[in-house]
Amino acid sequence: MIFTQVFKAIPFRDGFLLPLDSGREGEDVGILNKGKPKHGRLHRRVGVTLSALVVAVSMAFAPAAMADMQGIDVSNWQCGIDIANTQADFVVVGTTWGTGQVYNNCLVSGVNTDANRMIAQAQASGKKFGLYHYAMGGNPEAEAQFFYRNTSNYWRHGIVALDWEMDDNPAWGNWDWVRRFMTECERLSGGVRPLLYTAPVAGTIPSDIRAKYGLWIAQYANTSPTGYQASPWMIGVYGEAMRQYSSAGVVNTWSPIDLNIFRGEAWQWDLYSNPTGKTQTTTPPQAEKPPTQTVDLQALATAAIRGDYGNGQQRRDALGANYDRVMAIVNQRLNGTTTVVPQQTTQANTTRVTVRSGDTMSGIASRTGLWPLSAWSVPSGNLNVIYPGQVVTYNGGGSVATGSNAPPATRTVTVRSGDTLGGIAARLGIGYTQLTGYHSGNPNLIYPGEVLHY
Repeated sequence: MIFTQVFKAIPFRDGFLLPLDSGREGEDVGILNKGKPKHGRLHRRVGVTLSALVVAVSMAFAPAAMADMQGIDVSNWQCGIDIANTQADFVVVGTTWGTGQVYNNCLVSGVNTDANRMIAQAQASGKKFGLYHYAMGGNPEAEAQFFYRNTSNYWRHGIVALDWEMDDNPAWGNWDWVRRFMTECERLSGGVRPLLYTAPVAGTIPSDIRAKYGLWIAQYANTSPTGYQASPWMIGVYGEAMRQYSSAGVVNTWSPIDLNIFRGEAWQWDLYSNPTGKTQTTTPPQAEKPPTQTVDLQALATAAIRGDYGNGQQRRDALGANYDRVMAIVNQRLNGTTTVVPQQTTQANTTRVTVRSGDTMSGIASRTGLWPLSAWSVPSGNLNVIYPGQVVTYNGGGSVATGSNAPPATRTVTVRSGDTLGGIAARLGIGYTQLTGYHSGNPNLIYPGEVLHY
């Protein structure tokens, strides 16, 4: 079943949506390019002076009272926004850019470091949420994989979308790029189809893409400040699921901001988020269980002390046949002894690790305790390009924390909703590099409930 078609037969306050073949797709309807990439590397958004009248208008439209859903999209330009208290039915968060080559505001290596907090606030306040990836025209499969690796925990819980714009995108105009990106997302997620966000070429989207994927169209009547609108200008002309109708929106916590209307209700939003109702994807992250003959027991013990493998049965499941030997080392270290169990290896100084969803090579090095990065080899030959399921190899020559020089388990702190690593460190009065044990291996990706050590 193609869920983009759900919206065709559902009556709304102002009638039915126009069918996809309405005959108006080639008509000049004054689509406005926003003129600024969402990451804003080229230029910043210019603030708009708002009148008291405009503010009053924005407050008058209470989103939850409308048949359609009203909401906002945010990116690195809204770092720190109070999502919990924002008047909105939903929020769509820009999470990733390209394959990691963007640094701007709260973007670090192409990842929005404030995204976890934004999404957590949306969930806690009962809002629907989505996440989008900004296309930068590189290899489409690599960009899809980067998007999924960094956000897979949120898939099937919120809508996902591809942001297809002209800025910083050498593939602009290549619709096959879009097809390949979307197909890879479906493969990785086990069937989730992203929405396609675009603006200046809405009328030229190929029919196969229009038929298969929900459309999120940016189309503005003007650039004047506005609050939420029940019937934005030219809404529905492309049979879109969602319309972004202003980049100069006014809400109670932030302005200017992008305003959007989702042409449906919460249950329809959920169909886009999780079309099959599955609770997990067909390619779930795999627990790391290296073969006994090549495993570095000392490194596993270091990781266990950091909390990487949890406790109790969770740790047993993660360590498998190595559990008893690893725990013997852990207990010896924590008891203050220096005797260690010999490593069970057939290849000296060699360790093989299976890449998990969300992994980076620095994260793998931190998790295993095997440094330097230069001692690792990866199938692509580029330490910045790894994919789930691949086997990466540590070839020795570095330093591994063992015996008496291993960092002892001292104090712990549990990550709370909205936390960042820097915020936790500031709260504790320590440097953020003293915090260890985040499962992603990426200091910009921590999740509520994780137990960190310092």
